[in-house]
Amino acid sequence: MNRLVTAGLLGAMAIATRNRLFTAGLLGAIAIALGAFGAHGLKERFALIPEAVGWWETATFYLLTHAVAIGAIAGRSALPSLLWAMGSVTFAGTLYAMALGAPRWFGAITPIGGLWLIAGWVVVAWTSRKES
Repeated sequence: MNRLVTAGLLGAMAIATRNRLFTAGLLGAIAIALGAFGAHGLKERFALIPEAVGWWETATFYLLTHAVAIGAIAGRSALPSLLWAMGSVTFAGTLYAMALGAPRWFGAITPIGGLWLIAGWVVVAWTSRKES
């Protein structure tokens, strides 16, 4: 392979890695901010909807966990990162929305995000098996 093509591929890989790290950092920052907001700014709301605190904590945990996972594999396969990003936004987003008073039918969307999260982990397991 000539140097120009190699440099172009490496440059594209570096950009993809930076984009995944950016996504990880952004999702992580959002998770921390929303976790703090829930802990300090929503006490009255949580008193009105008893299960809301559980939804909020679960959403924050999954969002932060998958932000870290995206960052951890940033230089590798793009598919798990994409699945985790879509899954965490869908899963956590619907839980946050319900905790803030959105209709309960949002809970029917939450498992779709969960399936994307699971799919990301399956891809990681599958690709690591193929590499060994």
